Amino acid sequence: MKTSKTRPEYSIINVRVLIFIYILLCFLTILFSRDFFIKTLRDGQVPDSLNLIVFFTIPAVLLIFLGISVFSLSTDIIARRPGSKFKARLLAYFTVIVVFAATPVTVMTGTAINEILRFWHNINAASATAAAKSFVVDNYSLHVERFQNIIRQTDFSRFSRPQTESAQTVLPPYIVSVQVFEAAEGGWRELAFTGEERYRLFFPPALEAGHVPRELPRDSGTIRYVQIPSRDTLRLVSYNLGDDFDWGKDAIENQAAHFEIIDSLRNNLRPLIIFYYGVFFFPTLLMTVIIAISFTRRVTHPIVELTEATRRVAEGDFSIQILARRSDELGLLIRSFNAMVQDLEKSRAALVKSEKISIWQNMAQQLAHEIKNPLTPIKLSAERVLRRWQNEPARIGEILESSMLAIIQETEGLSVLLNEFRTLSKPMEPSQSWTNLRETIEEVIGPYHSSYPNVQFGIEYVGADISVKIDKHRFSQVLTNLVVNAIDAMNGKGLIEIRTDLVKKREISYCRLSVRDSGKGIGSKDGQLVFTPYFTTKESGTGLGLPIVERIVNDHGGAIWFNSAEGMGTTFFIDLPAENTAEVL
Repeated sequence: MKTSKTRPEYSIINVRVLIFIYILLCFLTILFSRDFFIKTLRDGQVPDSLNLIVFFTIPAVLLIFLGISVFSLSTDIIARRPGSKFKARLLAYFTVIVVFAATPVTVMTGTAINEILRFWHNINAASATAAAKSFVVDNYSLHVERFQNIIRQTDFSRFSRPQTESAQTVLPPYIVSVQVFEAAEGGWRELAFTGEERYRLFFPPALEAGHVPRELPRDSGTIRYVQIPSRDTLRLVSYNLGDDFDWGKDAIENQAAHFEIIDSLRNNLRPLIIFYYGVFFFPTLLMTVIIAISFTRRVTHPIVELTEATRRVAEGDFSIQILARRSDELGLLIRSFNAMVQDLEKSRAALVKSEKISIWQNMAQQLAHEIKNPLTPIKLSAERVLRRWQNEPARIGEILESSMLAIIQETEGLSVLLNEFRTLSKPMEPSQSWTNLRETIEEVIGPYHSSYPNVQFGIEYVGADISVKIDKHRFSQVLTNLVVNAIDAMNGKGLIEIRTDLVKKREISYCRLSVRDSGKGIGSKDGQLVFTPYFTTKESGTGLGLPIVERIVNDHGGAIWFNSAEGMGTTFFIDLPAENTAEVL
């Protein structure tokens, strides 16, 4: 029994793969969005064109996938394929759920951002940082002025010679060290030092009198001044600004730089937020919709397959069995459907058997009727000869020839009728072998070229290398019968086109032979009885030609059917197992 496998059709990516990509996208969003905002707020720059291209690659690819999925769904709806409306309805439900879930977050985020921006614009950070910088400058100027006063008012000569620990001189306020250097061979050497050890230097920071330019971290929290009391002597005085002076100054400068970055981002913040939503938030929405589309296909496919299987069962195909891979209610429904089809197949087999018995009974009655008809003229002709022989033997020659011819004609008709009935009724075991179909067709139609000059035969579409496994003699009967019927339908004038195609049905390769005529066609009422024994529209027909054709085709493992319309001609189709499976379309 043939089976139909259940699998989502037109599935671009498996649902599990989509979910994995979605989780990966969420992880990348959390990871890179943090890095994105840190770099943006630190450097004060929006992403350049190259970064924009890289960032928007994922949304662009997802939009392509979404477009393909929507186009496929739209095509299904336009073509009115089974299940398309149900898919669209499910997708609409999913989309509404996504919109309902995303809208509050988007609205609240947008409101919060607007409030932050409004509050941000009301902050005069530039004035605050300018005032802080001015305070630092004023404080430093005050210290410098105080240092200069101490330099002018203090005699530092008493610190110019080495002192013992018991006789150290007390340093003036704010002065943290006094260090004296004297010239020596190859440079300077320390002569005396008074103060905290951390302010000691190993060489003079300058060789000219005056304030020494501050160099950090050497001069952290310190101002230094150089005095030259004599040609070979240099005195370095260090003033304490406070341990937090430089730290506070750096903090103010850093905050000022940050405020400058913030000010530069004020006009770019909205584009940055839009950029963030486009790169990190919008793709998750796209992924959600794509997963919804794939999920709807996965959910609706078994239903669509059940619909298609039901249609095929209604058309008489009871071999269909759906492969159930689900353990839920849909799987139970599919298994119940398979069981129902199997029961229908058994019922149909019993019905077919009953119909066959009825057909054979009808055939026997019809055959008896057909035999009875010619027996009457045979009996009458014999009685006529007998009476003449009895009454006028000298004149028997006048009726003898006509009576004998009538008897012979009716006897030959009976012989043809019985031969066709025997062909139709007896089991046949065709002697099959691989036969070139084109050569067989040419042999069959050859005699009709001269007998029917007004009939054109078109066989240019018959493949020269197509072979079928047939009983050549019996299949020639099939072709002959179809050709003769076509000639009769065209009244001996028209076109008979024969062609072959390679097809595939349910993983089996077939050669499809078609015979098309340009005759009067077959009416819908007669079309139902074409393959019924003893049905004929010809005056001299027996009604067994096409039933015999059907029998021969079935014995070869094939199938035969036809398409026809009155006034448009008739095409008979025959499917036979093919040898050239590699060429199957």
